[in-house]
Amino acid sequence: MTVAKTSFLVLDCAEPEALAEFYASLLDAEIQVMSDPDFVELVGHNGVHLAIRRDHGYAPPSWPRPEDAQQAYLRILVALDDLDEAEREAVSLGAMPIDTKDSGGPRGVRFYADPAGHSFSLAVSPRNEPANRGEKAP
Repeated sequence: MTVAKTSFLVLDCAEPEALAEFYASLLDAEIQVMSDPDFVELVGHNGVHLAIRRDHGYAPPSWPRPEDAQQAYLRILVALDDLDEAEREAVSLGAMPIDTKDSGGPRGVRFYADPAGHSFSLAVSPRNEPANRGEKAP
């Protein structure tokens, strides 16, 4: 018998409330404050479940980083016609665009840093993405 499970991504940062507000606005999610003041969960539509945890010694990820370094990042899917508007919204909330090697022209994936420095992307949902739009992570 398989044990029922669920999962979510946990982001470390210095100020979980502020980062939770950023992602709650960006993802149209609700903030759920837990009994532990250093841990905040976000629950939104379409299966969004994200947590923010205070790390008292937090240092943001470095950018640029070595080519062979591994790093997780959040990929947020949007419809092709909504990509430009999603980018404007993310930047207005405090996201900072990350330069990539292929940053010219229309792109199906765009990379950003959240206010705490974590990488995330806005990407065209695979159901709406034209062929041959493969993009590399930052």
